Amino acid sequence: MRVIVVGAGQVGSNIAASLDDDHHVVVVDTDPDRVESITYSHDVLAVQGDGTALETLEEAGIENADMVIASTDIDETNIVICGATKAVGDPFTIARVKQTNLLRTWEQSAGAFGVDFMVGTNLQTAETIVRIASLPGAHDAETFADGLVRMAEFEVLADSPIAGETVSAADRYESLTFAALLRGNDIVVPAGDTVIRADDAVVVIGSAESVRSFADTVTPEPSLEDVDEIVIVGGGDIGYQTARLFDAEGFDTRLIEQDPGRARELAENLPGTLVLQSDATDIDFLVREHVDESDLVVAALESDERNLLVSLLARRIGVERTIGVVEASEYVDLFETVGLDVGVNPRLVTAEEITRFTRARRTENVAMLESDRAEVLEIEVDSDSILFETRIEEAMADLPDRIVIGAITRDGELITPRGETVVEAGDHVVVFVDTEVIDEAAAAL
Repeated sequence: MRVIVVGAGQVGSNIAASLDDDHHVVVVDTDPDRVESITYSHDVLAVQGDGTALETLEEAGIENADMVIASTDIDETNIVICGATKAVGDPFTIARVKQTNLLRTWEQSAGAFGVDFMVGTNLQTAETIVRIASLPGAHDAETFADGLVRMAEFEVLADSPIAGETVSAADRYESLTFAALLRGNDIVVPAGDTVIRADDAVVVIGSAESVRSFADTVTPEPSLEDVDEIVIVGGGDIGYQTARLFDAEGFDTRLIEQDPGRARELAENLPGTLVLQSDATDIDFLVREHVDESDLVVAALESDERNLLVSLLARRIGVERTIGVVEASEYVDLFETVGLDVGVNPRLVTAEEITRFTRARRTENVAMLESDRAEVLEIEVDSDSILFETRIEEAMADLPDRIVIGAITRDGELITPRGETVVEAGDHVVVFVDTEVIDEAAAAL
């Protein structure tokens, strides 16, 4: 398949990396430095130029393209790219947009803007925040198989009950698989006698109940079931969408917005949310409004630095958990080290959603972990799969290392995989895969 990716930023680069081994990928960007960088870092053809110009699209081979992905940072540019593409050909078009109102317009008008599939970055980010907030201590979380299976990543702190335990001792749950330990730069596929160390990140896959029980064990932080009050800082689209989702779940939510006009607009559109007009970096205001009594603070301002400051202030006055939007991916680890509990990067969230549509047809869902060091895939097994009508222990012998079968669903029922489990046609299998072997795994599975 020939794929043209317009925009060589983090989103475009991640998508190109997921496709360059199996497809002919062309990346277009106006920035010569980005073009040069992606030429050397990925097996792609890079074209410098304006993706809204027909001449640039023709240079990229639009007449033979099967898919065009518009992933620049400007919504209108991405829509124009898709429209220009449809004017000269009929490839499948994907547009990344930040503004949720554009997404809603597209959803209500089939084929609007010449876009076949649209990804709303702000809405996806808000949904990710709510999903992570539902599990105490989770740094990442995703659902698979229509909600039957959950994947989550947790950091093991020195005072965690499982620090120093073996995997077999820590595995006290009915339907849970310890898929991996992320230890420094290494990915460890755990055996029963593998010792879980402080500072490891543990990836688990299983039923929602078992993953939640594990979350309650690994960290003392409250889950949404225990949360009484949530404070959201920042009334931009991400903050608004996050408040709307929490409100729909019935949580007591407050939103702080500094701009008076925007605060009034939010109050009108969020009748179930208390909107406060003030500067959330004013610690006196935070104390006066008893923000210290909230269980969760979500920092959704448009500045990474201000989101970090809000999170640090919240921690200082006694808030138990903070989640912040971090636009610059290189800051996520740093911010989580100095005081933010979980950083959510909208660009990575968007890349995951688009990757969902660029994988092989049998891949139902995908989640990227640790800046794409590993992936969790959901596949539907057919007769071409190495798992088809085979015991898992036999199939694993022919698969590369660093692959773990985390869960199986069959006819709406969850099956916890064991070595003797036989996989059948139509089963949905959730698999942890190190990205270094992703292509080999995808071909076999």
